[in-house]
Amino acid sequence: MMPPSFLDLLQVRQAPSTVFVVDDDDSIRDLLASYLKKNGYNVIAANSGETFLQAFQEWRSAGEDESRVIIVLDIMMPGMDGFDVCRELRTFSKAPVIMLTAVSDEMDRIIGLEMGADDYLGKPFNPRELLARIKAIFRRSEQVAEPKTTGRYAVFNGFCLDKVTRELVSPEGEPVPLTGADYNLLMLFVRNQGKVLSRESIADVTRKRNPAPMDRFIDVNVSRLRQCLGENARAPELIKTVRGQGYILTTEVEWVDKAPA
Repeated sequence: MMPPSFLDLLQVRQAPSTVFVVDDDDSIRDLLASYLKKNGYNVIAANSGETFLQAFQEWRSAGEDESRVIIVLDIMMPGMDGFDVCRELRTFSKAPVIMLTAVSDEMDRIIGLEMGADDYLGKPFNPRELLARIKAIFRRSEQVAEPKTTGRYAVFNGFCLDKVTRELVSPEGEPVPLTGADYNLLMLFVRNQGKVLSRESIADVTRKRNPAPMDRFIDVNVSRLRQCLGENARAPELIKTVRGQGYILTTEVEWVDKAPA
């Protein structure tokens, strides 16, 4: 049976990320909401800046995870325009903002960025480009953090990984052969133990000039790493698949200065 802490983590991580779509144009708002929902996002639509700010405050008050939200914000709206909304939002939140505008004026872009926007997209645009920008922002928020310890060895489930020599030793004390890609992927997991890593964030670290499609490439790499760790391919215990999200290393990791005896 999996420990409750892991079950709790999966429940949180499996929740879809949220995108607020703020645009007074009904057709654009409905189109984006439908498209983003089909791509797995929870969408909250608002037809004005005032409506959005109220909805966002209520969303935050409900205890939602602000690290998994993006606001797609139109600049040209009656009442509070996108600049006003972004200025007000930045007084209480750092949630990422992608600004939309029908005006191809570089000054709008400069003002938007100065107001705290994270990206900018001019109308008309392809929804696929917006989706790519949303994924890129979420990916940046998932970038691998350096270990909070200066320990040389990562010890987990009896394994010992040396980040200096890049060698892995099994619980039986035997060396485990690792390719460069295997080591990079394993280091990615041990540095992010307990965190679901999307295929996109894994690809950012591990994919170089491999011509294979990304999903297949990542799945093959994870499968190979599981073999190195002696995992049962049908029921892995260390690196688990989180459907629709990615992969997670479930075991505890300890960073130490000396290799275990």
